[in-house]
Amino acid sequence: MTTTSPHLDPPPWPHCAAGASPDDPVGCRGVIVDPYDACLAHLPEAFRGTYLAGLAPGAEVHHSGTPFTGDLLHRLLHALRDPDSGRLLVRHARFEAATFSGTADFGGVAFEDVWFDGAVFSGDAVFRGASFDGNAGFSRTVFAGSAGFSRAVFSRAADFGGAVFALDARFDNATFAGATFVGTAFSGDAWFGAATFSHDARFDRATFTEANFRGAVFSANAGFTRASFSGSALFDRAVFSGAAGLREAVFSGDAGFLGVRFDGDARFGGATFSHGADFHDVTFSRDAWFVGVAFSGSARFSSATLAGSARFDAAEFSAEAVFRRTAFSGDAHFAGTVFSGGADFGGAVFSGEAAFRGASFSGDARFGAAAFSAGAFFSGATFETLSRLGPLVCRGELDLSGARFDGPVTIEAASALFTCVRTRWESTATLRLRYATVDLTDTVIEYPLSVATRPSAFTHDRRPVDESALAGRDPSARITSLSGVDAAHLALTDVDLSGCRLTGTFHLDQLRLEGRCVFADAPAGLHRHGALPARWTQRRTLAEEHHWRAANGSTGWTPAPSGTTPQQPAALAPVYRQLRKSFEDAKNEPDAADFYYGEMEMRRHDGDRPRSERALLTLYWAVSGYGLRASRALAWLLGAMAATVLVMVLWGIPGNDLQAVTTGHLTGQDISLTTDDPTPVNPSGPLHSRLTSQRWEKSLHIVVNSVVFRSSDQNLTTTGTYTEMASRLTEPALLGLAVLALRGRVKR
Repeated sequence: MTTTSPHLDPPPWPHCAAGASPDDPVGCRGVIVDPYDACLAHLPEAFRGTYLAGLAPGAEVHHSGTPFTGDLLHRLLHALRDPDSGRLLVRHARFEAATFSGTADFGGVAFEDVWFDGAVFSGDAVFRGASFDGNAGFSRTVFAGSAGFSRAVFSRAADFGGAVFALDARFDNATFAGATFVGTAFSGDAWFGAATFSHDARFDRATFTEANFRGAVFSANAGFTRASFSGSALFDRAVFSGAAGLREAVFSGDAGFLGVRFDGDARFGGATFSHGADFHDVTFSRDAWFVGVAFSGSARFSSATLAGSARFDAAEFSAEAVFRRTAFSGDAHFAGTVFSGGADFGGAVFSGEAAFRGASFSGDARFGAAAFSAGAFFSGATFETLSRLGPLVCRGELDLSGARFDGPVTIEAASALFTCVRTRWESTATLRLRYATVDLTDTVIEYPLSVATRPSAFTHDRRPVDESALAGRDPSARITSLSGVDAAHLALTDVDLSGCRLTGTFHLDQLRLEGRCVFADAPAGLHRHGALPARWTQRRTLAEEHHWRAANGSTGWTPAPSGTTPQQPAALAPVYRQLRKSFEDAKNEPDAADFYYGEMEMRRHDGDRPRSERALLTLYWAVSGYGLRASRALAWLLGAMAATVLVMVLWGIPGNDLQAVTTGHLTGQDISLTTDDPTPVNPSGPLHSRLTSQRWEKSLHIVVNSVVFRSSDQNLTTTGTYTEMASRLTEPALLGLAVLALRGRVKR
């Protein structure tokens, strides 16, 4: 296969061929001026003058491939000048592949249709103030000098695709109906400041050294896909009314988008920012896509407004990422985003969902005074050196499930829900929470972790954090589950555990409970247990006991959440036992009593235990509430004493007044005496006749003595004797249980 050098190919028009040689068989490529046989540059002067004299303003000219000097171009344009208005009027002009040496001054020329495709401007090209009412073709044009199109007006499409600007290109204040700069190379400064594009503007694959689009207005779509900016790229205060496509664009210098307004979608997916990227005070009226963008320098989005969806998935922030006071009106997605430097979201407002799933924070992450209306999701995120998260406000769920905290951290949050399922705390951590319902299921705790209710509103920079989104709620933190947690390093302060699932918690006996930790209370008042009325003993209970009793037909107890299977007593007894030990180890015997009561209740209702044991526990419960209810033991004691008194009055005290009889015999000087105690006679007669004050007083004396293990020294009937023996066994025991219960409530 052979190739032909382009300069050896003849042009597609009749050409001059002047200077043809064996090395250049084509020669001059200038189009022949009709009716002559040479191009305008090689016409004899007489013929050239005749041709130029025949031109009039608005005439069609065709000088493709013609080599122009500055003087020749001046003479041509002078021939097209309107003598009345002084304007240069060119109706149709073709300068394709023409070459212009020296300065090519087209300033102020009014073109209708003009083609400079493939032309070469060796010197400066001046189109300042020119107007292009028709097509303007500059594709593959080479501007070796500076190119000036300031205030030029392109009423129809302007095509600069593949053009080369070796030096500065000035399009400031230019007006474009539509513009194509696809593949254009700007080796010098490219000035498009205050330029307006009323139709699509395409800069795809264009290369810029220094680009200035300050104040430019893009009324339709603007495309910079795969554009390359080796120097600074300044778009400050520009307006993009249509879609802005900057996918895979490369910004090797500083990128400035200060105050830019994107009314359509802004697509930066896959773009690369090697230096600073400034999006301060930018307005994104629709979706903003920064998926996979690499920010090697600082990225500033402070005070920006993102009205649509904001996607930063898989983006990389190698330096500081600043989103301070940024307003996210739609969903904000940072899934898999890498923050190698600091991430500052202080004062940011997230009106939609904020998703940081799988994000990585190698530096500090500042969310002070940030507000989340829908929810903040950090599931699977990694925080390597984070020392403080918050204080932040989240009206929805703050999800840290599966997140990992490598260093000591303090989290301050006012949130409706706070989820830490399978979260890993690889150093000490303190959670100061307000309003939060906390789920710590399967949380991995390797160092001390403290969860506490913050009693007062959070402050940031000495100002109170706005918590109005959660107004009307209980500010206490509530824990719903510690299942799967090793509680050996866990400390809870002033938290609500009334709905907390504790089954499956490890080392629960080492759990530290400080301040006022609330457990669920047994239902107050009269309720039903199946078909029978029931009144439950007031005590602190586990949420799981509520679930189990509600599932077994007891009213007043809280049912289990949907999809949750209630735990059985055999599983709840160890939980109560470990909580009791936790309180006892903390020298809090009075509060440990409720959990001992709960443990005994679960043992009594455990169907797997022997019936004899359950019967004994039932008796223990009925008599004294497992030795914890003094009122119950005293009630039984008073009842037993009353019954004993009644038995003594009716049957225990003899009916006759017993007097000892002494008889004797005198034999010589010896006297023999014998004393006989008469046998007690059972009382007779009607029962009501036995109810006398004298018999009642004697009976009371007997019963009181029996309570304190003393003999009454009374002669009793057989019934009275056995009754006294029984009372001396049972009633002191009941008194002891009452004393034990009282001691349990006041013991240190």
